Amino acid sequence: MDFYDDVMRELLVALGAALFLGNLLALLRRRRPPARVQARSEQPPAVPVARTVAYAAVGFVVMLWGIASIASS
Repeated sequence: MDFYDDVMRELLVALGAALFLGNLLALLRRRRPPARVQARSEQPPAVPVARTVAYAAVGFVVMLWGIASIASS
């Protein structure tokens, strides 16, 4: 294989893993809004769950695809 093909496969694994782990950590560290709502500027925005799960799933698939590409070459 060519050097650039190998680097592209490794970058695919790295980017997929970063997308997956970053969104997984965002879900785990998710803050719930308090019972008494204060001014909007004082609260960090809540993490949208559906979008975060979807992005984590895409990252997982990309990571697995990259690993499978490395293993098959």
